[in-house]
Amino acid sequence: MGGKKRLTLSQAEKALMREAQKKEGKKEGKPKETARVEKKVAGVIPPSPRDDKIIKEIQKMKVLTPYAVASRFNLRLSIAKDFLEELHRQGVITYVSGGRYMKIYKPI
Repeated sequence: MGGKKRLTLSQAEKALMREAQKKEGKKEGKPKETARVEKKVAGVIPPSPRDDKIIKEIQKMKVLTPYAVASRFNLRLSIAKDFLEELHRQGVITYVSGGRYMKIYKPI
């Protein structure tokens, strides 16, 4: 089976330094502060497809994918897919390509 591998010289030195610091009760470096990231909940209610402001935003985009729309308007992906289908039915955007899981549109 074999025994435990030996530490390298630098690893052994660092371990000795850590033990010495623990005995002294001090730390030389500052304790690391963990940054708290606030998690934003994606919206469930899509924007109105008849709103001129929304249509202008969409026409600025070169390619419309569910992910691009979801990240731009802070929506869930499923809501973004439904939103794009509604815009396509209204004739604001045209279908370019896509498969079963993702569809690509472009503004008219």
